[in-house]
This record gives sequence, structure tokens and C-alpha cells, in this order.
Amino acid sequence: MEKHQSLEECTVSAEPQNKPQKLQGTGLLMTALILGVFMPGMNSTIVSIGLNNMIGQFHTTMAMVQWVSTAYLLAQAVATPIVGWAQARFGNKTSWIAGLVIFLIGSIGAGFAWNIGSLIFFRFVQGFSAGISMPLMQTLLVQEAKSQGIESFGTLMSTISLPLSVAPILGPVLGGLILNWMSWKWLFWINVPFTVVAIILAFPAFHDSGERKASKRSLDIVGLVSSAVGLAGLLLGLTDVSQEASFNRKDVIVPLVVGVLLLVFFVLWPRTRDSERTLIDIKLLRHRSVWSSSVASIAMGMTIYSAQFLLPIYWQVLRHESVLNAALLLVPQGVGSLISRVIAGNLSDKYGNRPVAVAGFLLSALTTVPFCFAGLNTNLVLLSVLLLIRGIAVGIVGIPVGSAGYIGISSKDTPNVSIITKVFQQVGMCVGTAVVAVLLQAIATMPGQTPLSAFRWAFAGIVIMTLVGTVSSIWLPSAPKAEDRMEVVDVEPEE
Repeated sequence: MEKHQSLEECTVSAEPQNKPQKLQGTGLLMTALILGVFMPGMNSTIVSIGLNNMIGQFHTTMAMVQWVSTAYLLAQAVATPIVGWAQARFGNKTSWIAGLVIFLIGSIGAGFAWNIGSLIFFRFVQGFSAGISMPLMQTLLVQEAKSQGIESFGTLMSTISLPLSVAPILGPVLGGLILNWMSWKWLFWINVPFTVVAIILAFPAFHDSGERKASKRSLDIVGLVSSAVGLAGLLLGLTDVSQEASFNRKDVIVPLVVGVLLLVFFVLWPRTRDSERTLIDIKLLRHRSVWSSSVASIAMGMTIYSAQFLLPIYWQVLRHESVLNAALLLVPQGVGSLISRVIAGNLSDKYGNRPVAVAGFLLSALTTVPFCFAGLNTNLVLLSVLLLIRGIAVGIVGIPVGSAGYIGISSKDTPNVSIITKVFQQVGMCVGTAVVAVLLQAIATMPGQTPLSAFRWAFAGIVIMTLVGTVSSIWLPSAPKAEDRMEVVDVEPEE
């Protein structure tokens, strides 16, 4: 008599698996990738606390020195759209190491900068590297997880997002410590030993993880120009808003309009209908997981970077703290983000992306509210405790927001998802900073208002943007669908 197993017996249960799944045999790869993006992530904010020093060093103006930060941001915008093409064309290992080498060159050059123009150029080189390495790191680890059949990414994202969320928060802290004892040049030279080690580790790490075969995929030049220049124009306009605290300026309106028009053209460009030829497959935004994660990424960028812009100014201008003290007062938020790595991944895997993201945004808003009422003599210990908790909350948010975008997405489409969500986060960073800067300047110049009231309203703006993030996270898919978890095992009937 023939024996055979039914489909139900051959199918692994489609019920949600609460037990976290871990990547197997990728410890070296994860170490190499995390080390490789930590310094680029930190360099997005490390120079913010040293801009005043550079004004005197190069005998220039604040408007010109601001380009040291702006060039880094714009270069990321230019580089990000080509990551998917570069990975397909040259392979994982070549693309990753090339990004690190570019960052190394930019760091050495910035430290040896002979005038403000050369410094801005090498900062652009650094930012271009960061625009490649950050989304590529996320893509590589998610692809590795999918190859091992892992669909619950909470624990994985807690590792991935460590450098992406903690590094920008620690940037001003490290910058303040460096400037207290050393020259501003060490803001860039400190990258060199870490980057060299990351390059050395990449060779055995990628050999063990398996190199993707390079393809002959051609570069979509029209798509590259329209997306990269369009995104750069949009971010430049928003950055100019944050520097000048006004929308009614030619240097704000022109890049914003040009950027929006070019991005609209990119969306309508016929090649966007061909996922194999277009630079970025925007059709993926039809998936709930991708569009909801992208929208929440905007809010996350607004929440994190608006505070990173405002807090150093708050400590130095309103509370009259030194550069070193201001850096130390930012430490609790960085510690909180580190603490969140221990719990956030398991929470997301156990309870789902949606409730964890909502809770993280809400807690971040609640811990920011007291700053709206803080006075000139409010206890620093109390404010530090609030920043510690806020750091935990912000760190928790990054896990579900980042992992939700890959639910139900094939490994082939993973690079495009990484690029799309990264672009949306970049826009959120600039929007959040611009909103806070405009509020700060507008309230401070109103009759009868004081610097204290201006900062209070600026913090209120952060609270409102964080609440917007709470609402946006409601649409996140909480967990992979049953069919995404199902695995059929073929069993031959016994004779």
C-alpha cells in the first residue's frame, strides 16, 4: 500500500513565528559592513560642532562654511540612485570596497585641505562614498537573510541600523571631544584607521559570503541625471531654508522648483516601466510594505535630524555651555540609542512592526515635550535623563520602519527598496531641519519674543513632526503575511 503525505503535512506552519531567526555564518560580513558605514554615518554630523572653528581657520563666512555640511548631503543624494546599478554591474565586493576607498581618499584630502574650496570638494567625495555604502550595506544583509529563508527582520535590523542611527547622534559628541584637545583636521583623519581596517576585513568577508555575479546592465543616463540632480536640487533648496530660515529666497525657490520638476520627469520617464533597465524601480512603491516604510522613513528622518540640528545650538546659545560641555550633554541620547539595540529587534519580531513603531514615536514625542517648557535654569540632570529615554525611543523606531519595507519583497528587488527608503529618509532629514530653523528664526524676530520662546516653539515643532511619524507608522505591515512565511517541502511517496 502506497504511503504519502498530505499537503498539510508537507507544509511548515504559516502561523507567525515569534522566535527570532538569526543569520548563520555571517559574523565577519556583518562586522565588516557595520565598521564600513559607521564613520560615514558619523561624518554626516561630526563637523556641525566645528563649523565656527573653520570660519577662523579659512578666514571665510558662515554661509560658505555651511557648504562643508551641504556638500556631504548633496553628494549622498547624487550617489544613492546608482547603488543598485553598481551592485548589479560590478558585484557586491567591488562596489563595497570602491565605496570605502573613495571615503578614505575624501577623509585624507579633507584633513589636508588648503582652503575652504578644497575642503568642500573632499567633503563631496566623502558624501558620495556614504551615498553608496549606506544603502548597499542594508541591501547586502537583507539579501543574505532572505537567502537563508529569514523574513522577520527585527533582530537583523537592530544590527543594521546601529551605525545608521547611532553614528549621526554620536557625531557631535565625538566632534566636541576632538576639538577640545586636537585640531579640526582630526574630524576627518580619525576616519582613516577605521576605514583601512574595514577595507582589509572586506576581502575575506565577501569571499565567505559569496559574490554576486556582475552583469552587463547599462547605466540609465537620463534616469541618473534626472533623479540625482532632481534629488540634489530638492535637498539643496531645503538646506538653504535651514541656513537662511526663509522660503522666500531665490536660492531656495529655484533649486526646489528644478528639483521637483526633474523628479516628476524621472517618474514619468518611459524607462521607469521597465524594471530591468530603469535606474530605480519606482513601481515597488505599489507594495504597501514599501510605500508605508518610505513615508515613515520621512518622519523618522525629520524626528532624528531636527533634534540633532537644534540640541547643540540649544546647549551653546541658550544655556551658554562650552563646546565640550555641549558634546557631553548629547551623550545620554547616544547611550539611549545603543541601549535600544538590545531590545528593539526582539520587540519588533515578537509584537510586529506597527505597534513597536507607534510606541517608539509616541515615547520620543513625550520625552521632547518637557523641552517646550524648560527654562534657562532647568535641571541638566533631568534634561539628560529625558534625552536618554528619547535616544531609546528613536533607536526603537528605526527597527520596524527599516524592516517593514522588505516584507514580501524578493531578493532581486531588495536593492531598489534600500535606495527608495534611503531617499525618503534624506528628504525627511532636510525637511525636519528646515522646519526647525524657520521656526527658530521666525519666532526670535517677532516683537515681544525672546530666544527662550523661540527654542520652545522649535521643540514644539519637533513634537508635532514626531506625532506625524506616529500616524504614518499605523500603515506599516506588522509582520510578514502567511504566504510569505510558507515553505513547502517536497516528499517523495514511499513504494
